[in-house]
Formats: sequence, structure tokens, C-alpha cells
Amino acid sequence: MATTTSKTTLDADVTKPSNTAPGDGPADTTDPTETAVSVTPQPNDEAMKVGTVNAVKPGPKVTRPRVDKSKSRVETYDAVRPDGTVVTVTHDIDTGETSTAEK
Repeated sequence: MATTTSKTTLDADVTKPSNTAPGDGPADTTDPTETAVSVTPQPNDEAMKVGTVNAVKPGPKVTRPRVDKSKSRVETYDAVRPDGTVVTVTHDIDTGETSTAEK
């Protein structure tokens, strides 16, 4: 049976079920630089017994463009967490990076 993990990355082996975290599909990944490419699977006996097989391989890695941070557009605002803690959220509009800090 397929092994599950808390982190999902793409698996190049198309003869067995993919190795994913619970709730993730074969083309899901927690690595923001990975892309998935569909391929024709070639299931082995384990995959036939389980009823699923990996049908994607890792594609080309995504590279982030260099951004001049001195000209970044940043928004900052306060938000309340579900436990009532007030945090400051900082979001860089150009890079997409978001961070939080407790007040």
C-alpha cells in the first residue's frame, strides 16, 4: 500500500501509487517550485491491488524572478486570530510573501 507523509512532493515512479500526504492527490505538491506533467502510467502488481497509480512526473522547476526589494509594494494590517490574538500581517504584493507578527 502507498506510504503517506505530512509533506507531498511529486514522484517520478509511474509503476506504483504516489506518495502523498492525507487529502493530497498525485499532482499535489507542497513544494512551490515543483510543476506536474501528466504521463501514461505503467501500474505494477501493488498499484493494481490498491486500484491507483501515479500518473504524473515532476516537470521543470519554477524559478522566482529577482525583485528589487527597495521598490516593493508592501501592505501591512492588523488581524485577529481565532484564539483572539492580534497580529500584524505584512504582505509583499510583488513577491507574494506574507508574514505575521504578534503585537
